[in-house]
Amino acid sequence: MDNHSLTFPHAAVLTGRASGVLLHPTSLPGGHGIGDLGASAFRFLDWLSAAGQSLWQVLPLGPTGYGDSPYACFSSFAGNPLLISLDALVEWGILEAADLEGAPASEPDRVRFGPLIEWKLPLLRRAASRFLDGASEERRAAWRSFVERESGWLEDYALFIAIKEWFEARARREGHGAGAWNVAWDRDVALRRPAVMQSWRDRLDRQVQEQKAIQYFFFRQWDSLHETAARRGIRIIGDLPIFAAPDSADLWANRDMFLLDGEGRPTVVSGVPPDYFSATGQLWGNPLYDWQALSRCGFRFWMDRIRSACRLFDMVRIDHFRGFQACWSVPAGARTAESGTWEPVPGVRLFEEMQKTLGPLPIIAEDLGVITPDVTALRERFGFPGMRILQFAFDAGEAGASGADNRFLPHNHASHSIVYTGTHDNDTTRGWWKTRSAREQQLFTAYAACTDPEIEWRMIRMAQASVCAAAVVPLQDVLGLETEARMNVPGTSSERNWSWRATEEQLRPEPARRLRDLGEIYGRVPAAG
Repeated sequence: MDNHSLTFPHAAVLTGRASGVLLHPTSLPGGHGIGDLGASAFRFLDWLSAAGQSLWQVLPLGPTGYGDSPYACFSSFAGNPLLISLDALVEWGILEAADLEGAPASEPDRVRFGPLIEWKLPLLRRAASRFLDGASEERRAAWRSFVERESGWLEDYALFIAIKEWFEARARREGHGAGAWNVAWDRDVALRRPAVMQSWRDRLDRQVQEQKAIQYFFFRQWDSLHETAARRGIRIIGDLPIFAAPDSADLWANRDMFLLDGEGRPTVVSGVPPDYFSATGQLWGNPLYDWQALSRCGFRFWMDRIRSACRLFDMVRIDHFRGFQACWSVPAGARTAESGTWEPVPGVRLFEEMQKTLGPLPIIAEDLGVITPDVTALRERFGFPGMRILQFAFDAGEAGASGADNRFLPHNHASHSIVYTGTHDNDTTRGWWKTRSAREQQLFTAYAACTDPEIEWRMIRMAQASVCAAAVVPLQDVLGLETEARMNVPGTSSERNWSWRATEEQLRPEPARRLRDLGEIYGRVPAAG
């Protein structure tokens, strides 16, 4: 590998220098209240091509639960039904144009998840029912093939969602709120007692089949989009949370892979210790893995997760990579993360087994936060590229380093890395700039040798010029948007989190041209032909 290339032999994704855009599909423009996998996604591929981009990075694509975070999904394997294009289902003949009338009021630049879910999920079940009753034999054969191929996770997921909806309906009838499977469900089904499971499968068979059909819709649409991207030379970078969500089919169907008590409730949960940003640490609340149990079965659960991610994406960013060296373990019920301890994780054995079984891994390590030398050694041992965030380069407290030694400053970048102006957890670059101190602004303008008010384009130029093999920029920065377009504020539950959307008018030719011009100057635009 030369000093200016980043390759993933498993997926043959990147050679030489490349650049791309970070945008979750929910943030795409279009009708029906949310970005989806329909026409607007294909138009975005056109825009990326015009901009000379060869990478599209997305957030996790799973079905979101309470809080609408793509990092807290009902399954590590399933697709988010909200991303399914309803217009495509009309073209299939399993929805009618009249079915799409009565959509809830929406804002062009914001997803209103609550009303959207109440309107769209019943429509998808209606489409699934019509599909099951009247699909052509060709489509039914394709569906049966999908169900068989994905049975390892699909059977449990479809049953989990069907049972969850049954208990939620009961809770509504009784006038109280629903809860997670290990709180709200009857104990026998929560713990999957063999004596009751078949009766639940029989009782909810139709609903289970509908959930399988909905997943078929998602994967059929995603595969079409992914294949089109590949034909245009655009590779998709996905995202995989390290932890499973507490309320998920992952936990319900794999209780022995997690540190749970006899009722299926976590005994310890995830977080990070107190640091510069929080005197009490961060308490995330995800159940932790039972790494001894995972080791005994050849890390099967993680093998399946990586296989699934590699089926969806060309590369996979794994969130909180440092958790493969050690994780912060907090006793369940603790009010803060202060009482946690670092618990070792057999990351070396895990990745050795993955490489032996799956071959070279197209993994990007999210190595942000306080990264110790042993975490860096783990990443480097397996050749996983890390991340460099330019906003952190001029914020000494967040970067964990100061002055010329700051690893996020471009002169300290490494070729086997990916540089970002910011991530989904950062403010937009314009919003970030307005909250910088006078000293930080002075550091940036001195380093960049500029007084240009278009701070985001100075930052984008810095990323494009970096020695890093890949440069990825959030679309919000390409469009020069303010804090109102921020995707997420970590540690908050604001309804504005995850809800930002671009509009058709914002995806103009001008920012695409500027991005392409910079890419050509710094050797990141693929050669024609």
